[in-house]
Amino acid sequence: MDALLQAFVAFLVIVDPVGVAPMFGALTRDQDAGQRRRIAIRAVGIAAVVLFAFGFGGSWLLRALGIGFPAFRIAGGILLLLAAIDMLFARPSGLRATTDPETKEAIHRADVSVFPLAIPLIAGPGAMTTVVLQTTATAGDPARLMAVFAALAAVLALTLVTLLFSARLLRALGVTGINVIGRVLGIVLAALACQLVIDGLLASGLIRA
Repeated sequence: MDALLQAFVAFLVIVDPVGVAPMFGALTRDQDAGQRRRIAIRAVGIAAVVLFAFGFGGSWLLRALGIGFPAFRIAGGILLLLAAIDMLFARPSGLRATTDPETKEAIHRADVSVFPLAIPLIAGPGAMTTVVLQTTATAGDPARLMAVFAALAAVLALTLVTLLFSARLLRALGVTGINVIGRVLGIVLAALACQLVIDGLLASGLIRA
């Protein structure tokens, strides 16, 4: 249960389903309800394939590249800390959002489900890093690994719900409400990121408890 809760919180914070809703609304404002629904389902489906692939292949990738798990925890913690800072200041970055040139390009796309919705808004660098960190931390324990994947599936399902009801969500919360939620999640993510760095330093032997 602890592994499930920890993974769920980590995925919830970095994917930020509520924060994805405004971008989805902006990119699909000219689409009808049926098209918006199809785009949302396809975007979450593609993001799920990408993230689960990273989850299953993360350990192999690290071994193939000769990267130790402590080093990846430190690097991942730093990456997530940068994402947390962006959330706290409510500013977009390439870690959790599209850059300005990417946004302008996306506006003119007929299908935005792959880019920028699936990648990088849902399955961005931060989310991919989190998946690898969570799955490799299970140390091959099948029960913990299933808990991580269950947590990921739950967050993706929640993301789909927020996309399908994005218009209502935006009316209910407004920009200020969404930013407040993002800042609260940013604090949690900053704490998780710092813990990852500390764990990595302890595992590497650079510091002692």
